[in-house]
Amino acid sequence: MINVRKEFLEVQLTLTFFILGATIFAFVTNKVRADLVAIVSLLAFVITDILTPTEALAGFSNSVVLMIAGLFVVGAGILRTGLAGMAGRLLLKWSGDSELKLFVLLLIIVGTVGAFMSNTGTVALMMPIVVSIAISMKESPSKFLLPLSYVASLSGLMTLIASPTNLIVSQLLVDRGYNKLGFFEVTPIGIVGMIVGIIYLVLVRNILLPNEKNRTQTKADYKLSPKKIIKQYDLNNRLFKVFVPEDSSIIDATLAELKLPAKYALCMMKIHRRSQEGINFLPMTYQEMAGPTSVIHAKDELYVQGEEENIRRFALDYSLEMQELVEGEADELVSKHLGIAEVLLTPNSSFINKTVSTLGFREKYNLNIIGINRRGGYKLQDMVTHKLKFGDAILVQGAWDEILLLARETQDVVVVGQPKEHASVAAATGKAGIAGVIMLLMIVLMAFEVFPAVISVMIGAVLMILTGCLRNMEDAYSNMNFESIVLVAAMLPMATALEKTGGMVILSDGIINALGDYGPYGVLVGVYILTAIFGQFISNTATAVLFAPIAMNAAIAMEASPTTFMIAVAVAASMAFITPIASPTNALVMTAGGYKFMDFVKIGVPLQIIMFVVMLLAIPFFFPF
Repeated sequence: MINVRKEFLEVQLTLTFFILGATIFAFVTNKVRADLVAIVSLLAFVITDILTPTEALAGFSNSVVLMIAGLFVVGAGILRTGLAGMAGRLLLKWSGDSELKLFVLLLIIVGTVGAFMSNTGTVALMMPIVVSIAISMKESPSKFLLPLSYVASLSGLMTLIASPTNLIVSQLLVDRGYNKLGFFEVTPIGIVGMIVGIIYLVLVRNILLPNEKNRTQTKADYKLSPKKIIKQYDLNNRLFKVFVPEDSSIIDATLAELKLPAKYALCMMKIHRRSQEGINFLPMTYQEMAGPTSVIHAKDELYVQGEEENIRRFALDYSLEMQELVEGEADELVSKHLGIAEVLLTPNSSFINKTVSTLGFREKYNLNIIGINRRGGYKLQDMVTHKLKFGDAILVQGAWDEILLLARETQDVVVVGQPKEHASVAAATGKAGIAGVIMLLMIVLMAFEVFPAVISVMIGAVLMILTGCLRNMEDAYSNMNFESIVLVAAMLPMATALEKTGGMVILSDGIINALGDYGPYGVLVGVYILTAIFGQFISNTATAVLFAPIAMNAAIAMEASPTTFMIAVAVAASMAFITPIASPTNALVMTAGGYKFMDFVKIGVPLQIIMFVVMLLAIPFFFPF
């Protein structure tokens, strides 16, 4: 019976290493998406009875995975509100025209922020800023995102709370009766690692780092942003504001009765109106999209598009007062509720050969047609008489919700660009300060450990939605990178499989037996190497959990300082540079930067070797045996 059990465990051990090897091979060849590879690997462990379904699915409820999901939401709020762009412009101002100065300054900031929060949180928060900077410099984000991940990993050695690995080894010291690590006890090691890492990345940034603009998967469709459309169609010079006095004959008339397009070749865009409700000495203003049933009230401000001559004729006929537009007021055509978008006619569109006036577009879609783009020529005057042709682009204006509904109309038109993106950006405009306060609150909660890190992140994510930094829950979900989330969640149980089958014990015992004759330093080298190797394929947290007890036992057996060995485990587990699954930060930037598996190998292997030499000199120096 014992022999049968032993043979069964040996078979499971063999299968575990086979699945691990096959997974690594699939990642290296890059023929199948990384998240799919991870799921197949997870299923293989269940099918071979190495993991139970509960153990296999445990990663999806892991706090690290939930934290990553929440940080995507926080990062989206930072991007939507324009806070990322503001931070990027500030960095560009500080660095001047020096790309080198910008690169170094960016990495120093990442290292500083990462000293007081998790490396995953640091990357998720800094990614929107880095992407914004790269786009403004007309560089590929892929040149910046991998260094961002590496420096964030190194920042985990700056303070006790900067990485879960530090907390794990500190707690083990306490459990075994030793003093816990101080808040800044690991800082000297972190400073050394940060300096060496930044110097390396500066030297190889134009040699090893990919810089192909088409590799990045960031959303670059902002070239069709509403503000650029306004400039493209020259709406700034064709938009006029007209005030309705109390004695005007237009009061109480509907737009349908006025027939502005036919009579004046004008288009009413929106109406600014003072609310008649509430406290009189604190009047509220609001705006509504102009539609056929819109009724004109006294003291309304009408935003009308057309030729100035026609606007003046319209104002004279109804005793209206023309007012000067404040600079940039045309941008108010885009707001939290109202927007503009360009629409292409499909080959079989029923709109072809029809004039704008006969389409009933406003009645059907509740949107205004305010311009036509025909082969680069913009038809804004008397466009109601033009027959539409295939290939025409129509400029429409109205409520964002109506534009999003139009985007689903595939028979007649296709909405160009990303109206959902632009609607979200418009909704969050002016809330950069709120997003900044939420981000700082989250960092403070994490730094002072008021709540567990995942709860602090969830608080930040929820506040981003409740305060309007994100448009709604749908906007929050759409900004989660589920490829990264699934990849991390599916890979976490691999550590459980290695532990259950005894794979970890076999490897660690082999290292200790082989290097024990070389004294504490030899065993320290072995522990570091083993931890670093496995840290490339499982999370740094799982690696620290598995190897910290092994290192502790080895230190006691060699009559050496357990603190030295604990620091070695924490450091080695943080040196996750060679594979995209080595750290959640690598997984985060892999998709956003369009990286391949071999990019991590090409850049990470030299850095891993350099850090191996530097750290095995620094650790015994700062923490003697």
